[in-house]
Amino acid sequence: MATELSSKMRAYLAEIVRLLERQPQQTGYVSSSQLSEALDISPPAVNRMVNRLHDFGLLKHKPYQGIAITEAGRAAALKHIRRQRIAEVFLVQFMGISWLDVHAEARRLSDGLSEKVVARMEQMTGVPTTCPHGEPIPTAAGTLSPQTDVPLSQLKHAARIRISRLVTREADRLAYMEALGLLPGQRCEVIHVAPFDGPMQMKLGREFRIIGHSLARLIRVHVEDS
Repeated sequence: MATELSSKMRAYLAEIVRLLERQPQQTGYVSSSQLSEALDISPPAVNRMVNRLHDFGLLKHKPYQGIAITEAGRAAALKHIRRQRIAEVFLVQFMGISWLDVHAEARRLSDGLSEKVVARMEQMTGVPTTCPHGEPIPTAAGTLSPQTDVPLSQLKHAARIRISRLVTREADRLAYMEALGLLPGQRCEVIHVAPFDGPMQMKLGREFRIIGHSLARLIRVHVEDS
């Protein structure tokens, strides 16, 4: 089935997986409007593609609930995401492309890559487990272990944390996070969390940072103690 899918169809599936993962409440469904906004595609075009993917057995569409992805659809999506993230690592390591805007370049490049080339790129880059933004790389079979990190914005108290990944690809936001030192692998401490989705005060080494709730939503972390 995966060989019959166009790159556009795989991109839809991949975006649905990303939207599902980033839901504050894990409902298992996304709306057509969310998908339209994420892909910057008109709602009628999204509905046509959703219907096609439904016919392939890759999506389920329930009125008043939204769009859910099937196991076959998720496997196809993760294989697509795998190609993109390995391409990101390759472009950063071997081509010197900045991690800030490598996502768009990798997306264009990965559409034309065969599985043989992807496997070779994986070996050349040292079999990476994450992309330059810290996102996990799925297996060649289209599987991915459950992730145990949480959005930084969910923390309600002081804690020592390790940043695992950044879930935005907007270059200006990534550049701002880089300037603050909030990068994957960085260990830091949350000092204070203001109520009502207020700002967070953080400590990195001897330096302090204050970040807003909207930025904290884009940073995934592992809590090392509380």
